[in-house]
Amino acid sequence: MRIASYNVENLFNRARALDQRTWSAGRPVLEAFQAVSTLLEEPLYTDDIQHRILRELARLGLRNGDTAKFARLRQNRGRLLRRSRDGKVHVVARGRADWIGWVELTTDRVQELALVNTARVLDDVRADVVGVVEAENRFALKRFADAGLTGADGRPRYPHVMVVDGNDERGIDVGVLSTADYPLIAQVSHVDDTDARGRVFSRDCAEYHFRSPGGHRVVVLVNHFKSKGYGGKVASDAIRERQATRVAEIYRAAGTDLVAVVGDLNDTPDSAPLAPLLTGTDLRDISAHPGFDDDGRPGTYGYCTARNKLDYVLLSPALFARATGGGIHRRGVWGGRRGTLWPIFDTMTAAVHAGSDHAAIYADIALE
Repeated sequence: MRIASYNVENLFNRARALDQRTWSAGRPVLEAFQAVSTLLEEPLYTDDIQHRILRELARLGLRNGDTAKFARLRQNRGRLLRRSRDGKVHVVARGRADWIGWVELTTDRVQELALVNTARVLDDVRADVVGVVEAENRFALKRFADAGLTGADGRPRYPHVMVVDGNDERGIDVGVLSTADYPLIAQVSHVDDTDARGRVFSRDCAEYHFRSPGGHRVVVLVNHFKSKGYGGKVASDAIRERQATRVAEIYRAAGTDLVAVVGDLNDTPDSAPLAPLLTGTDLRDISAHPGFDDDGRPGTYGYCTARNKLDYVLLSPALFARATGGGIHRRGVWGGRRGTLWPIFDTMTAAVHAGSDHAAIYADIALE
């Protein structure tokens, strides 16, 4: 059995603000988007909240119009704003119940060649179960899998495709692909899990149960932890620590000894935020297996250095005992500034053609 994790960086449409080529502009956009989305859910728009709403809309370029480069204001029923001819802008809604609408991020189509290279990665890896990170939705993932990942008989290699919409409004959800030999038999979403500080997961800790050919139940928890990319470090670290703590609890309650925790955890193995999961449980990172091949680079993101080890396949003791090895597949990642740090697909002649900015990571397990 091969279990993989792959951050596909969206398949068809990606928020323009997430484009690394415009990241210096995109990062404050994401911060403003998160802030205004929270403010707009307030039941009463006090004077202070109105002032903050206008401030964040201005940061998004939406103070004087409903459409900007990175974001769009939807006012579907009722009005949030009144814009006067003299240039003054006022919040006229008294609270969330006064209008129906939202702020959304504008998207760009992913280049077709990048989509082809995403499929080439998965075709090379040929995992039985793939934890997919940053899929827009189930229909997008299924269209991609049905068209781009087929067997010799022309049938989809992954007949089992599942994504549950999570808590991220940018359309970056976690899902799963599995072959006919490993049917999906149960699923649990943890989007509403809370702790003393509120909702835990930025997206979800999607819990998928599979049946192996030998009749074993294998549980795979697919995750995408809070990014370091925007927001303050202290706050971001605290969120990832809460998420790691909750995933550890879900792992302990899984009801089987065959459990894998996979995904983009957005931090390094020695980080304090991941400690509740990496050192506070008996899970083992497949990267630590003597049969694991990282081709001299332990990282899975960007330049793939040790500080860019963000993606994981963590195995319970029973699975790790059956592990025979694993590896990192990075041919779909642009190899540094010039694309020469490691072998890449011949179909990639520019960074924009990369299948993703994350490598796929996988574990091989002797499980009947």
